[in-house]
Amino acid sequence: MTMLFKGSIPAVITPFDIKSQIDYDDLANHIEFLITEGSHGLVSCGTTGESPTLNHDEHKKVTEYIINQAKGRVPVMAGCGSNSTEESIDFVKHAFKSGASASLLVSPYYNKPTQLGLYEHFKKVAEACKNLPVYLYNIPGRSVVRIESATMKKLSAINNIVGVKDATADLTTPLDIRKSCGKKFQQLSGEDATFLAFLISGGDGCISVSANVVPNICSQIYELWRLRKIDDAMNLNFKIYELNNVLFTETSPGPVKYALSRMKKCKNILRLPLVSIEKTTKIKIDKVLKGLSLIK
Repeated sequence: MTMLFKGSIPAVITPFDIKSQIDYDDLANHIEFLITEGSHGLVSCGTTGESPTLNHDEHKKVTEYIINQAKGRVPVMAGCGSNSTEESIDFVKHAFKSGASASLLVSPYYNKPTQLGLYEHFKKVAEACKNLPVYLYNIPGRSVVRIESATMKKLSAINNIVGVKDATADLTTPLDIRKSCGKKFQQLSGEDATFLAFLISGGDGCISVSANVVPNICSQIYELWRLRKIDDAMNLNFKIYELNNVLFTETSPGPVKYALSRMKKCKNILRLPLVSIEKTTKIKIDKVLKGLSLIK
């Protein structure tokens, strides 16, 4: 299968209005901002999109909306993960029908499957929709379980499992996965702070939270690296070093939603059990945004 995803790929927020309903006007404007500022792709309904607090109808509608708003200008990877295999299959089939370019499947959380359980879960979901490329999402910090290299190697043999989003924060992982799965198995970082280092270690891009705020800078980092202008890429990467840190001082997407609200991109509203960030964190974010000339 053709590998469609590389570069800077924002994990799109889901904006809410004052009644905690999805604000599709803000979502449309945000998608335009992300695309016109150079993003190479989009991810719908991931952790940053608050997928755990979207009901099934909302999840599907947001996926459809982002795909339709993108209008084929960039590929859209639809978040389809669940700790229920049948639920994931339902989301994947819907994503394919809606025109997604790929699906993203997080490791099942809370029920803590074994490596065999992980393999059987991902295999069944992938084989339920063989024409849609699948990216695995390895994030043991949230899901508790880690997809081990041996399991990844077995999964990479399934035709439409084409890559992984790696949020292990371990820079030996892309080297290990390349050895296990080969160069064609695509690797996308899930850690903004290590984006450039991940590329140098064999990665292909980053599914990014920071790219919601500075999509142009994040896409430039990738383009400079691709042109092997490493010093220039390092300078830009250092420019957003503090942003990458401050956006994760509290549970994401709380900090990024606050930052975007200060930039007039969305309202600072999350759905419970997530709440707005502390005042001290807001002060830190304001300082960083001012330093980047994103707010006055």
